[in-house]
Amino acid sequence: MNNLLESPQKYTFSNQLTAHAIQVQSFAGLSNALSQVGLHHKRPTLVLVGGAGGISQDDMNHLRRLFVQEIAPIAQALGLAVIDGGTDAGVMRLMGQARTEIGGTFPLIGVAAVGTVILPDVPPPSPEAAALEPNHSHFVLVPGSNWGDESSWIAHIASVVSEGCPSLTLVINGGEITLQDVGHSVQVGRAVVTVDGSGRTADKLAAALRGEVIDCRVSELVASELVQAINLRQSFACFAQVIEEIWASFALTAESERSLSITC
Repeated sequence: MNNLLESPQKYTFSNQLTAHAIQVQSFAGLSNALSQVGLHHKRPTLVLVGGAGGISQDDMNHLRRLFVQEIAPIAQALGLAVIDGGTDAGVMRLMGQARTEIGGTFPLIGVAAVGTVILPDVPPPSPEAAALEPNHSHFVLVPGSNWGDESSWIAHIASVVSEGCPSLTLVINGGEITLQDVGHSVQVGRAVVTVDGSGRTADKLAAALRGEVIDCRVSELVASELVQAINLRQSFACFAQVIEEIWASFALTAESERSLSITC
C-alpha cells in the first residue's frame, strides 16, 4: 500500500447509514486513495462551498427547497459527484439530507481537515471539532487542524474526480473560508456559480459581477471571468439551466479540441 495513505475505513452513523473514508497526507497518490474507497470512475463534479454555522434558520429553511428540488435531483440525474466540506452544518447538512430524502445514489464526498472533525469512536481532537455529516457516502480526511486547511484539497480532489469531465463550483452563502474556497477553484480554472440572494460571500460575488466594488479580493475573483450568478429570488429552475449550459459548453469545447487534434 502507498505509504502516504492510511487504510480505508467504513463509518456507520446513528442513522444507520455508512460511509467509506480514507486519510491522505499528500496530493501524490490521491487517485490511488480515491480508488481504494470506490471512487475510481471519472465523472462530472459539483463542488459545493458556502455557509456552515453562519446561516440563519430562516435561510436554512428557504435553501432546503433548492437542495431537495434542484441540486440533489440534478446530481442524481446527471450522475455527478458532489464534493463539500463534509461537516454536519449549513450547506453540507442540507446537501446530505437532500441526497437521502430523494433516495440519491450519487457520490457525496466530504473533504475535511482531520484535526477539525470528530471521527466515529475517536476522541474529539479539540473542543471546536465538528461532527461529520451522516448522509455523505465518502470522506477524505486531509492534513490540518484549522478551518480552511481543507480548501486547496477540495479543489484538487475535484480535479482528480472530474478528470476529463466538466466540473463547477457552486457558492451558497458563506464567509471568509468560502472566499478562500472560491479562490482555489479559480486557480485551477473551474467555473464558479454563485447564488445571489443566499447571503454573505455569495452575494458579494454577485454584486461584484454587477460592477459594485465591495472587496478587492472579490473583484479579483470576478475578473477571472470564471464566475457567474444565479438569482435565488427568481427561480430555482435557473440553476438547472445554468448547469446544463456549462455541461454543454464543456462538451463542445472537448469536441473542438478532439477535432483540432485530428486535423493537426
